[in-house]
Amino acid sequence: MQIGGKLMDPIGRLMGLRYKSHPWHGIDLGSEAPRKVNAFIEMVPTDTVKYEVDKSSGYLRIDRPQKYSNVIPALYGFLPQTYCGKLVGDFCMEKSGRQNIIGDGDPLDICILTEKAISHGDILVKAIPIGGFRMIDGNEADDKIIAVLKDDATYGHINDMADLPTLVIDRLKHYFLTYKDIPGEESNTEIPNIYGQDEALEVIQAAMTDYMDWLDNIQVALSKV
Repeated sequence: MQIGGKLMDPIGRLMGLRYKSHPWHGIDLGSEAPRKVNAFIEMVPTDTVKYEVDKSSGYLRIDRPQKYSNVIPALYGFLPQTYCGKLVGDFCMEKSGRQNIIGDGDPLDICILTEKAISHGDILVKAIPIGGFRMIDGNEADDKIIAVLKDDATYGHINDMADLPTLVIDRLKHYFLTYKDIPGEESNTEIPNIYGQDEALEVIQAAMTDYMDWLDNIQVALSKV
């Protein structure tokens, strides 16, 4: 088991065998990352409430019921051992031309296309990134990586967002632009750009580096306690 690419000590590995690993910190992103990644799935298309990993315990919790008839059109979750910090925010500013954008402080989100009907979340899948949405929520970079399930019969041959049917992209975009809507409040969510595989790999790499920097900062802070 690895934390940010650093081997845990023997006691840590033994603890991982006895106790459930935290899906954000205790699961390796994969030796072939960022081209092939392990993703933790929180939600599937049949879910009528929004599930989210509790950052303290690592267990899934109900974030909120979906207020409208929005249905996530694919598997949805995040990439372990990633963090949307300074580099992700800087990359968003560089590509979008916006100013004062920061990472949202969460693991990098991922949406995975598959023909299979997967009935529940709280699972790991192997995915191949093909692109993403440059999503900005207020002043925070909240990128959504789009991927295909490895070896999927319908989507497994797709290597880039440009190869996806327009309808699939439109459904994903509509979901992400509306799933946070609150009645009577104006939405601050926007998607200024859609990008292909090469840029998606850069975003993932930035989030991987941000995670390592975040861990280092935590270690420094703990050493001063």
